[in-house]
Amino acid sequence: MADRFEQLKAKYQSVLNLMQTQNVRVQNLNAQGAKLYIRATAPSQDVKNRIWNQIKLVDPSFSDLIADIDAPAAAAAAAATTGGSAGAATKSYTVQAGDSLSKISKQFYGDANKYMKIFEANKDKLSDPDKLRPGMELRIPS
Repeated sequence: MADRFEQLKAKYQSVLNLMQTQNVRVQNLNAQGAKLYIRATAPSQDVKNRIWNQIKLVDPSFSDLIADIDAPAAAAAAAATTGGSAGAATKSYTVQAGDSLSKISKQFYGDANKYMKIFEANKDKLSDPDKLRPGMELRIPS
């Protein structure tokens, strides 16, 4: 297992290097089964997007990677610029490989059972709560 972890780290080293140069705070880097798991906080949405672009350059399917990259500073800035209007009540989230509405709900609300709130807010994109695709932009109501 340790060998696989080292192989995956080596494969995604360019991503890890980019994260380091962009002041991304890595909270967790380990192996989960046969996948590399990275949990990190990016200083902005732009940096988060650059990281995902690098991941896709390394492996377009990123089937051996779970990357949970948050950019709360970008969400806080967006809320501040809307001045607390109704627009601030909705966040945006880009679906990653391995995501489910329950997982996203747990991340934003602390409760996986509130996934229907996200589903209802995205009925224009989702016909079924179980049919998420990586890259989809979801609205996350507060």
